[in-house]
Amino acid sequence: MAGRGRGRASGEYINLPSNAAADVDAYFEYRAIVGDDDEGKHLHNRLYVSWVNPQGMDCILIGPQHKCPCRHKFAEHKTDFAEIPTEHPILISCRQSGCRCVSFEYVTNASGTSDPNCRCKHSLDNHTTKPPYKCQKNCNCTGFSAPFTCTCGESANKHITLVETKEEREKRGHPTGYATPYQAMGGLTGFSSLAEGYLRLDPSGRGTKENNV
Repeated sequence: MAGRGRGRASGEYINLPSNAAADVDAYFEYRAIVGDDDEGKHLHNRLYVSWVNPQGMDCILIGPQHKCPCRHKFAEHKTDFAEIPTEHPILISCRQSGCRCVSFEYVTNASGTSDPNCRCKHSLDNHTTKPPYKCQKNCNCTGFSAPFTCTCGESANKHITLVETKEEREKRGHPTGYATPYQAMGGLTGFSSLAEGYLRLDPSGRGTKENNV
C-alpha cells in the first residue's frame, strides 16, 4: 500500500509517484488472472485464442488454465513465436514431452469437473489424446464431442477454437486490450474476459457486425 506519514512500521508502506498507480493496478490484475502460469517468460508475437460460435461470438476467451483434449493446459502449449506462421490455421502444438497434440483445442466442460463426458457417455480420459480423440471403450464414438448447449444457444460441437493475430482480431471488430509482454494470455484482455460471451459488454460478446442490431 502506498502512503506517507509518521509512526508507520518499516516495510509496510512504499511511496509511489502518482503516475505509477495505473501500472501497479495492471500488474495485480495480471497476477490475479494468470498467476505463475506464464513461468515469468515474455511473449513475442501474441496470438489471440477463443472458442467461437457460428455467429462469431467469443463464447470463451482462452486463458492459461484452459484444458485441451490432450490433457494439458493452454500454458503448456507453444504460445510464443519468433515469427507468426503464415499458414492458416495457425497451430499451437503441445510442448509436453511425448504428447502428440498437433494444436490446442478447447475442451468444453459443462459439468465443471476435471473429466467431462462425451456424447458416447464415456469421460474424456477414456478417449485418445490425438485428434479426433476417439473413445477407447469399443463404442461407436468417432471423436470426443461434448453433449451440451452453450449459453449462446448453439450446441457445443458447432463451436471452433479460433487462433488469430492482433490484426485479424481487430478486423473482426473484437478487442485486443493493452499490449502485454507475457506468454499464454490467449484471448484474455482483462477481468471481463473471464465471463462467458453473452455476459460480456465488449464486442467479443456480440458476434459479427452483421448480427448486431
